[in-house]
Amino acid sequence: MKLVRFGPKGREKPGLIDAQGQLRDLSAHCSDIGWDELSPAGRRRLARIDPATLPRVAGKPRLGVPFTGISKIVGIGLNYRDHARETGAEIPKEPVIFLKATTAINGPYDPIVLPRASTHTDWEAELGLVIGKTCRYVDEKTALSYLAGYVVCHDVSERDFQKNRGGTWDKGKGCDTFAPIGPWLVTPDEVSDPQTLRVWSKVNGQLRQEGHTSDMIFPCAYLIHYVSHFMTLLPGDVILTGTPAGVGMGMRPPQFLRPGDVVEIGVEGLGAQRQRVRAAR
Repeated sequence: MKLVRFGPKGREKPGLIDAQGQLRDLSAHCSDIGWDELSPAGRRRLARIDPATLPRVAGKPRLGVPFTGISKIVGIGLNYRDHARETGAEIPKEPVIFLKATTAINGPYDPIVLPRASTHTDWEAELGLVIGKTCRYVDEKTALSYLAGYVVCHDVSERDFQKNRGGTWDKGKGCDTFAPIGPWLVTPDEVSDPQTLRVWSKVNGQLRQEGHTSDMIFPCAYLIHYVSHFMTLLPGDVILTGTPAGVGMGMRPPQFLRPGDVVEIGVEGLGAQRQRVRAAR
């Protein structure tokens, strides 16, 4: 299934994308896509619904984040070898963990707002792992069974805040609008192997990133296992699995986002996002 939420911000309705790419309204079957719907039992219940029986949604409504209930966004830094090299960092011996504020959560087509005093805001296309049931101290062999699905995520990053303002990376990762998620949540039955997916980004129509999840240093199952030993993961929590080479910081000379720029990012089989950049008001 491809689960979505559509409508004005804060008033989204639940839906799904059928096999023909048509948006269908799920409102008669659930009030939202939250913890109940992300659970194994909830997904089985939704999977039994014939999409042809659901009302078609006319036009092109705004798509929001495709699920609710996110208590935390856990980022994994430097998880692609080529990205570590382009930043001049050593290959990590263990996953590098940071957190993004939940106030950074943004719809997949909503604008990215540059923070005040921003000079180095950068793009990062990522595969996101969405947790479907409470997850603590899990074994790597069973880790993928804890997933509700996969999603495209944009780990927008202000590099000057991240690197030069002291403390942890979080200052450059948690600004408002810096966590676009969606356009839809793809359930695990539609992704046979998360280590076989192309990841890409474009800025103003020019290809910037073109990587592959097979190049991850630490694969998805290991990341769930590893993170669950440091914090309990709850339904709706998101793990950002890292980004491939091609970010603005790694270009020579470096290039960063400016008002009016358009960023597109996608992951094979999971859809694509598009955001226009604007300055803070």
